Amino acid sequence: MLGDQALVLGGGGVAGIAWITGLLTGLAEAGQDVTGADVIIGTSAGATVAAQVGSGLPLDDLFARQTQPALQSREIPVKLDLDRLAADWGEVITGVTSAQDMLRRVGAYALAADTVPEAERRAVIESRLPSRAWPTRRIQLVAVDAETGEPCVFDDQSGAELVDAVAASCAVPGIWPPVTIGGRRYIDGGVRSSDNADLAEGSERIVIISPLGYDSQLPSPQPLRQVVSQLRDQGAEVIVMVPDQASAAAIGANPLDPGTRIPAAEAGRAQGRGGLADAG
Repeated sequence: MLGDQALVLGGGGVAGIAWITGLLTGLAEAGQDVTGADVIIGTSAGATVAAQVGSGLPLDDLFARQTQPALQSREIPVKLDLDRLAADWGEVITGVTSAQDMLRRVGAYALAADTVPEAERRAVIESRLPSRAWPTRRIQLVAVDAETGEPCVFDDQSGAELVDAVAASCAVPGIWPPVTIGGRRYIDGGVRSSDNADLAEGSERIVIISPLGYDSQLPSPQPLRQVVSQLRDQGAEVIVMVPDQASAAAIGANPLDPGTRIPAAEAGRAQGRGGLADAG
């Protein structure tokens, strides 16, 4: 049982981390703090924010870690074209016979990619986290087994270190190396779904914060619009927040660019101050 309230935080690169953090901060300032949910489900950027929120550090401090250069994590700059990445993934999954087959193929693509060393990438993830210990509150971080295509939900009972679980959830295929946990290799949970909101099934009230929104370019066997419709049909109250026009402009075309952090966080905060507003 997940509890009455679930907070779902989706993927979206370093810009997504900043925007989600800003949005949560703005919502709290508007008297609508959603971080006290019974469970936080995080994917990729959302996994990072889930771990940061779970650390107990106040939202204002987390916001400062995005907007004050001296407090920012050390990131590895990447030139990313989401349309190009989506096209690459599209070629890889041509002719797939099932969702799991799709995820296996993307996993094989990730395992074969030439990326920075796993240890170098892990150090970046570690620098993002205020604490390396699993939170005492409930968080679930989503990744995918690169070989089998099976989704994996890491939590404090999974045996994985928090840094590794976050790194696995953030391991974008073709960009970052798959992450080794318990002898298995894992990739970004966003290849299954940029938000994995279906994992919140059973909660009465679900807030989904999705940097990529309903119209992500990346192929997914769990499209957000379809999942939201299913959750509502099951009786859940679902609120979906996506970047408004100003936030989308701040995030820009390359959400992996560390230079997006300050404008994305500030735009998210301004959007959040307007309160919870469902994207439809």
